[in-house]
Formats: sequence, C-alpha cells, structure tokens
Amino acid sequence: MSDQPSDHPSSTDADVDTTRRGFMQSTLLVIGATQLPAHAAPPPAAAAAAAPPRPLTLNINGKDHTLSLEPRVTLLDALRESAGLTGTKKGCDRGQCGACTVLVDGRRINACLTLAIMHRGAKITTIEGIARGDDLAPIQAAFMEHDAFQCGYCTPGQICSAVACIDEMRAGTASAVTPDVREQKISFTDPEIRERMSGNLCRCGAYNNIVAAIRTTANA
Repeated sequence: MSDQPSDHPSSTDADVDTTRRGFMQSTLLVIGATQLPAHAAPPPAAAAAAAPPRPLTLNINGKDHTLSLEPRVTLLDALRESAGLTGTKKGCDRGQCGACTVLVDGRRINACLTLAIMHRGAKITTIEGIARGDDLAPIQAAFMEHDAFQCGYCTPGQICSAVACIDEMRAGTASAVTPDVREQKISFTDPEIRERMSGNLCRCGAYNNIVAAIRTTANA
C-alpha cells in the first residue's frame, strides 16, 4: 500500500462540506423570507346580518311603551336606550353586580341577562316606578335616612332588590340561612337580609347601612 497522500478529500471532509453548505443554504432562505413583504391579513368575516326591528309593547311602571326593537336586545338596553328610563344602571353586564335589577311581575331579575321580547305582557317595575307619585317610597326614605349609599350607582338596583327582599320575607319564603324552612314566618334578621341581598354589590361598601335601611322598612 502506498504511503503517499491521496489527491481526493476523505469522506469525512466531504460530509463536513455538505453539512456546511446545507446550513448556509438554509440560513440564506430564512434571511430572504424575512425580507419579503408580509401578505395582507384576510378580511374579517362579515358580521351576521342584524334581524330587523319589530314592534314590541312593554308595560313599564304601569304604562305601555310601544318600542321598535331587534329581537336580540336585552331588557336593560331596551329600558335605557329605547324607553329612556336610565335609572336602571349597566354595571358588569354579566349578571354579577345587580346594578340592573328590576322587578318583573314582582320578581327581581337582572335586566342584562334577559331579552326584552321575553317580557311582553309582563308588568315591569324600574326604580322610576318605586316612588309613590311625588312622595318617596318607605324604602327610598329609609335609604336616605340611613345613608345607605355613597356614589349611588348601585342604589337603583339595591332598592328594587330590597322591595322584593321584603316581600319575600313577608310571604314566608325561606332562604339559605332560614333556621327552619317549615316556618311560615320569617324573622327580619340581619343574616336573612344579607343573604337575600347578596346578589347586589356595593363597591363603596355601604352594606351595613343598606341592611339597616331594609330592616327599618320591614319592621315599620
């Protein structure tokens, strides 16, 4: 066997050269791709066509309001935007804060979680309908007497909920904290009031005064 070096590169050298060449080619491709203009984003999908408004009559605070509403409009938006009753407030718009509480056939509901069209024929009461003409209702007077509000944003919902809360206790409807659900008479205790009003949040923290106002009204 000859001891003279071969004129041809070894297989190892060839492999290194191939690997180096592949790496350079890949790098150049990546750099070139970054210099290309970005493709325009696809146009957003067309929004679903809105359903045409339909005539709807709602009985609000004892008066019929004939409105023209799209079927997907919430009761809250119908009250504020169409009926002009802005006393009902929009807070979280998710049924968590209770600021939009109104009464429907005497039962309190979150107006942001229900459609206006669902309440055709029902009797809807908002904060504007709680007062007795030019005189404040007892619960409203009690809220003022006990300083049961600060910023006042949650107050309309608190008062509507308080009206239903008192009616529920007077009717003997038990709650989660009622000691004996078989009792026909519910005591107007602070735990009962707090439990029944737990769906209405007050970011100012006027809870003690709210409870006092409800207790005073219920025991009057």
